[in-house]
Parts: sequence; structure tokens; C-alpha cells
Amino acid sequence: MSEAPPLPFRRLADAAVTPARAHPGDAGLDLAAAEEAELAPGERGAVATGLAVAVPAGHAGLVVPRSGRALREGLTVANAPGLIDSGYRGELKVILVNLGTESVTIRPGERIAQLVIVPVLVAAPDLREALPEGDGRGEGGFGSTGH
Repeated sequence: MSEAPPLPFRRLADAAVTPARAHPGDAGLDLAAAEEAELAPGERGAVATGLAVAVPAGHAGLVVPRSGRALREGLTVANAPGLIDSGYRGELKVILVNLGTESVTIRPGERIAQLVIVPVLVAAPDLREALPEGDGRGEGGFGSTGH
């Protein structure tokens, strides 16, 4: 197994929390809020982390929900997974949505999402008149396999 490249972060706000794994070997780095936010049921908003990151070339950052908050409060990432391209250097903001029945208050320092770094293949679009044969799925339209 090859060693993972470093993942440089830059602090943009005093309230920013350095991302960390809860346990050794965890895939995700916890992202914390750098500001207070309140989301009413059904409401969504972009919550600042106060951090910028340099995702290594050939990789992407995926922002995914925290399962405990999703279960307890209905708080999840609206565009899950959020995508951070390797060239982006702006502030990381997490687009959260409250799917619960009560308002959720997020305080600075609270963990709101996880960041997972994954390798990516950058394929070039190749428009063709016909595609190579598949296994037959999709001929009846989206969702037609009944599974």
C-alpha cells in the first residue's frame, strides 16, 4: 500500500478546528463549524469551517454527513457528497439541511461533516453513435430492474 500524500490546510478564522480522525484508520476527517448557525426543520444553509484545503492532484475531497447527527437530529449534507476539486483553494463550507422535526443549533467547534480524500480518474468525454454492449440493464428506463 502506498503512503497517502500530505493534506495541507490553512486556517482562515480563529474559530477553525484542525480536521482530525476520531480513531486511527478512520476514512473521514471530522470537519467542525467555525460559526454559529441555526437550521429550522426543512431549512438548509452553508456553514463555514474557517479552513481552506489543498486536495492533492489526482484526488478529490468528498464531504459526507456524520451518521450520528443524521440519526439524532436529521442533520445531513444537502449535496452529499459535496465535492472539493484539487484546484479549489477557497473556504470549505458545508451545505447542511435539517431533515428533522426540531430546529438544530450548530455552535463553533461542533463537528458537522466528514472529509474523505479519494483518488480519481479524469476521463475525457468521448461522444459516440453507439455504446459498447452492457448487461441489459437500462433498456426499460431508470429504475426498471425492480431492485
